[in-house]
Amino acid sequence: MDMQLPKAISAYFQADQNTDATAIAECFSDDAVVTDEQNVYRGRDAIRRWKDESSAKFSYTVEPFAIADDGHRTVVTSHLVGDFPGSPIDLRYFFVLKGDKIAELEIIL
Repeated sequence: MDMQLPKAISAYFQADQNTDATAIAECFSDDAVVTDEQNVYRGRDAIRRWKDESSAKFSYTVEPFAIADDGHRTVVTSHLVGDFPGSPIDLRYFFVLKGDKIAELEIIL
């Protein structure tokens, strides 16, 4: 990653590269919400389970290549390559930060 990502977002992508669901969950606030593939995950335990399950189903690499601000969210566009249907694909990650943690994340095409 050559971009200057906020610390929590950088930690998220680093943990994702290492397929470390516990480290990913630690990037989030206690009451964080993640929306991915029309499913909603609330709280660190649910977020950890979400990443555990997705990592068990698919192997992939993710490379952020663009960052923007849309007002109250940081939008990171990333290239994913793996053994999942539709690979490769570019996804947008919409982050809302609260202090040094991620409070919300929405992942969409």
